[in-house]
Amino acid sequence: MIFMLIRTALWGLAIIAAALALVWMKDSDGGVTLTLAGRAYGPFRLLETVAIVLALTFMLWLLVKIFSFMVALVRFASGDETALSRFWTRARERRGFDALAGGLIAMAEGDGKSALVKARKAERLLDRPALTRLLVAQSADAAGDSAVAKDYYKRLAGEQRTAYVGVKGLLEQALRDGDKARALKLAAYAFELKAREPELLATLFDLQCEAGEWEGARRTLEATTKTGAITKDVAERRAAVLLVAEARAAEARGETAKSRELIARARRKAPTLISASITLAEQQKADNALRKAEKTLREAWRAEPHPDVAAAYAALHPDESAAARRKRFRELTKLHPDNPETRMLSAELALADGDPHAARAAIGDLADTHPTARALALMAAIERADGGGEPLVRGWLARAVAAPRAPQWTCANCGARHGEWAPVCRRCDAFDTLAWTEGEAEATEAEASAALLPIIAEDGPESEYAKEETDGPDGAKDNGATNAADPALKTDTKRAVGAAEAEPSVAAAQDTKA
Repeated sequence: MIFMLIRTALWGLAIIAAALALVWMKDSDGGVTLTLAGRAYGPFRLLETVAIVLALTFMLWLLVKIFSFMVALVRFASGDETALSRFWTRARERRGFDALAGGLIAMAEGDGKSALVKARKAERLLDRPALTRLLVAQSADAAGDSAVAKDYYKRLAGEQRTAYVGVKGLLEQALRDGDKARALKLAAYAFELKAREPELLATLFDLQCEAGEWEGARRTLEATTKTGAITKDVAERRAAVLLVAEARAAEARGETAKSRELIARARRKAPTLISASITLAEQQKADNALRKAEKTLREAWRAEPHPDVAAAYAALHPDESAAARRKRFRELTKLHPDNPETRMLSAELALADGDPHAARAAIGDLADTHPTARALALMAAIERADGGGEPLVRGWLARAVAAPRAPQWTCANCGARHGEWAPVCRRCDAFDTLAWTEGEAEATEAEASAALLPIIAEDGPESEYAKEETDGPDGAKDNGATNAADPALKTDTKRAVGAAEAEPSVAAAQDTKA
């Protein structure tokens, strides 16, 4: 404020001084005579002299400006930066940014073709490749011109500043085209550029799991956990599943020591993971450490009764008699005795040992409280073994055909059912989505009939017919009618009398075709 007052005062003093000088020059006597080349001009009064001097100064300034303009024209023509070139540059930038804004608006409106036209115009007018190339690539993608989009994404990938954006665009194209191998390479490269992007980490993890790159998937999972995108419990569970999958792959390659080390780590991370316990028990059986294997499987059963655990427990002594097996299984069935799985297992073991009364006592009211196809078919087998009439047996079988499915390995993502657990769903390739759950749909008549034929068929000529009828859709034999003397040999219907669930291989094949 003070400086403004001082400046105003100085301007006022200057104006007053100039006015006083003009008045003095007007009233003063005398003049100025100008002599040029021996010729005298004047005399001029002081006021006239000042006017002449100002006019000559203006003409000199004008000549300098004209000369500067000519020099600028010459420099502009030769390509040097000048005021004129800057003027034209600013005009181009205005039009370029207008085109860029139009392209962005068109993209937001979903008009890919208009966006592409405006993006190309912006690229021509602006010297901003990071902006214009990205807009051209995205608008070309939106317009369906994948070749142009791919070309511009490659250009973006070639520049350090825009490398990640370019690689990500190429990755999205590869995923749309179904080129999983190329997508995996691009995702791995993008991970090197930007390792903490949750969406990228999820994509890379899924691709690695689909390709069976379990070790790489574990590294990606560790990076994902550090970002906080998943909880610690989920991370531990996924890590255990990956270790089991990697252990299986190592076992297939003959790397037994590595496989066992990986399984041990998997059990420490997720003690309730059934597949880890079963695999460990199989390894212990291979070492002839049967007691350790039984202990491992009992711990798994204690965590959650499951037919796969019972099948593995039975496989430890495949040649034992039905009575010996029933006695050995008491260590298992005394855990969670009221669990439906335990009750059905006890009933199957009693049936195999020729004790239908014990089987009936074991299954109790399960057919009423939890009427799955397996439980109802098991009741039919008990009635037949106990001398029940044919109408009574067929009544149970009729209920079993229409009953809900017993629990199966079902993908939570797509609903596909699997005969055995796997780290990745065979239908949708989702990772760790298989859960032991009951199917919402009822068993189809074909599936139930295939499972019930071993119960309906008598020994003799009809048995061969039953075997033929249980052939799978691809000609493979359906072994759902496993001998009753070998309960718990596989899963669900592979134990006891082939109770009402379809053989897993048949069900899986039908699911795949569905």
